[in-house]
Amino acid sequence: MSHESLLHQFDQLNIWSRRGERAPHKPLLVLYALGRWSRGETADIAFADVDRDLTPLLKEFGPSRRSYHPEFPFWHLKNDGVWEVRSTSPLKTRKVSNSPLKSELLAKNVHAGFSDEVQKALRADPSLVGKIAGRLLDQHFPDSLHPDILAAVGLTLDADLPIRRKRDPQFRQRVLTAYVYRCAVCGFDVRLGGATIALDAAHIRWVQAAGPDEERNGLALCVLHHKLFDLGAFTLEPGGCFLVSEQAHGSAGFEDSLMRYHGSPVRRPQRPEWHPTS
Repeated sequence: MSHESLLHQFDQLNIWSRRGERAPHKPLLVLYALGRWSRGETADIAFADVDRDLTPLLKEFGPSRRSYHPEFPFWHLKNDGVWEVRSTSPLKTRKVSNSPLKSELLAKNVHAGFSDEVQKALRADPSLVGKIAGRLLDQHFPDSLHPDILAAVGLTLDADLPIRRKRDPQFRQRVLTAYVYRCAVCGFDVRLGGATIALDAAHIRWVQAAGPDEERNGLALCVLHHKLFDLGAFTLEPGGCFLVSEQAHGSAGFEDSLMRYHGSPVRRPQRPEWHPTS
């Protein structure tokens, strides 16, 4: 298999989605496995390790859930042709999802890892680790989360690695102009000389979830509120009201950066047609 064919397989991972929300389970599992591979841990991974290590990643970088299920990507990633699950004994599976229970995977010490073909390619060209990781980040997560995800899985990308960008290069300028170069939440508008600093144009619906590069899908946010927004610490109701997640908590920073704005409308852009849409 050529490198392009291999990269295409990872590009085409079957990702669960509903009403614009996408599950990051498979991309996070692959990134976690790539991190282990880059550290020389090339043997198959026990599900017990995935259960321990992937669950915190799902909690931090995925949608808030009442429960988290690392067993789903561990089992279903094999259907994408890049992963193999290996068990020394038969596994009982659910009738609905055709996947085993977490308890079954733990009890029978099931292991899994990249397919033989993927392993062969990674050994032949170690740079594929960074290329796969970069493409997964670009396709499934907003830019503001990339450094945190890489740190969490123990990966470092080559600074010269070309990553495909889908964002309109004028999106940032248009959104900042719409909000008069002020954070829509806290009003932050610091400049250094004539340059705006620490102010981003955030997508309300991520590019990775087919969010358009339009003013009505953008917010001018300081870097702190951008990160909090992308992580789901707060959301916007359809009328543009700031709502703090029930999962968010803390002390001084929590009160100052989040709760003081809870229930209040965010700043509106200059034109009514640019007002955020849900």
